[in-house]
Amino acid sequence: MRALLILNPKGGSGKTTLATNIAGALAAGGEDVELLDLDRQKSATQWLARRPPGLPAIRLMAEHQGSEKKSGWLVIDSPAALHGKNLDYVLRLVHRVLVPVAPSLFDIQASRDFLHDLVEEKAVRKGKTFVGVVGMRMAPRTRAAVTLEGFLRDLGLPVLGYLREAQNYVNAAFEGKTLFDLPPSQSEIDRAQWVALLDWLRQGA
Repeated sequence: MRALLILNPKGGSGKTTLATNIAGALAAGGEDVELLDLDRQKSATQWLARRPPGLPAIRLMAEHQGSEKKSGWLVIDSPAALHGKNLDYVLRLVHRVLVPVAPSLFDIQASRDFLHDLVEEKAVRKGKTFVGVVGMRMAPRTRAAVTLEGFLRDLGLPVLGYLREAQNYVNAAFEGKTLFDLPPSQSEIDRAQWVALLDWLRQGA
């Protein structure tokens, strides 16, 4: 099973939006997907409870349950307080880490410091776990994007994409849906922003 961790210690970075839409994208592509919600607010769990039964299936994995599946995907929405030994343990279990970053100087600075520590983690240094960054509610070539790219250049981390602020995400979430459950004619512009990100996730899958 391919395990993906959505991680940022700062609240409001867009972790749950990213986690649920990645799960939806993979499920829409015919993948077997489980979602593990470790966040205290349980927003992903509540979202999944609203998901209409006719949509591509995403199963909720209970904490401490584990999975016997040897194929498919596990998407983990992490708690903000994941650090230290707990972070080190989780990193040894996952293949990819995605760090969503919100478009403010304070969020970018906090994420830079966190990412600096993250790339020093043993699993990342040894190339067993790969890290990528996603600009949330951010457009390319803006001041926020240029600042983010400047911070990441020295760390050697890729910006996998910028997901614009769009009502498609908000409206879909209210219905237990994702961007990838909406008609292509309605979500074409937003879907285009996901191409590089999803390609990165599937590398080596």
